[in-house]
Amino acid sequence: MAGAPEDVDTDDCLSSYTHVYSADLLKDQVAFITGGGSGIGFRIAEVLMRHGCDTAIASRNPEKLSEAARKLTAATGRRCLPLQMDVRQPDTISAAVDETLKQFGRVDILINNAAGNFLCPASSLSFNAFRTILEIDTMGTFNTSKVIYDKWFKDHGGSVVNISATLGYRGQALQVHAGSAKAANDAMTRHLAVEWGPSGVRVNTVAPGPISGTEGYRRLGGPTAERTESFRNIPLQRAGNKTEMAHAVLFLASRAASYVTGATLVADGGAWFTSANDVERLLGFWSSEKKKDK
Repeated sequence: MAGAPEDVDTDDCLSSYTHVYSADLLKDQVAFITGGGSGIGFRIAEVLMRHGCDTAIASRNPEKLSEAARKLTAATGRRCLPLQMDVRQPDTISAAVDETLKQFGRVDILINNAAGNFLCPASSLSFNAFRTILEIDTMGTFNTSKVIYDKWFKDHGGSVVNISATLGYRGQALQVHAGSAKAANDAMTRHLAVEWGPSGVRVNTVAPGPISGTEGYRRLGGPTAERTESFRNIPLQRAGNKTEMAHAVLFLASRAASYVTGATLVADGGAWFTSANDVERLLGFWSSEKKKDK
């Protein structure tokens, strides 16, 4: 059985890459990727570009985006457009999509990857913190999807892939904010798939498990889980990596999944079936992180 594909923990491009599909699978298509300047979003952009796609990567940090775009273009030879945008503000999304259409003339793929998260028990979670996560994860996904649908997909079709999580499947401890937001997004995927299917728009979801080399992995205790061998509870007995998530997105975004819509592809090595919902360990990790912040 093949192991994990090559990956790097930093926001840098791969030194080598083996195509799992034809290198021209997405030839001359254009992808719009929120949160594309770092983490999973960065690797998604790279893998799509390595399969012939140009990309627009959007987030709130222009410096990080510009550096990411430079790296991505240098590694793949494809065009990458960095766009400052806030998924909570539809006007900024509209401006970013207009610029993408001006530069590339089309949008074929939307990847809703922008998200926020942290560990916190519900009893310590402020009203504002809960609202902020829903605004970024849920409202941000709807806002970006609607803008691109209205401006392009409605008349030309397209593919939407939302990046979710398995947190809400079993009521993950310390994650009521993110789990609620992602559960809403999973429902949104199904609703939009039904409504937008007649326009030739497919809407699907990838739900990652613990993914190394991401900010979320660090903030949610991934390195600690590695040290304590907690990942041995996962059927595949390891964390996933960013390249694996990009491959899952590549499948759903491409013509390889031409008759797939409204689906959630769980890419977590089987973790949500077997990993302990260890409230005591998570509370201990949360408390230690709080002490470091003081």
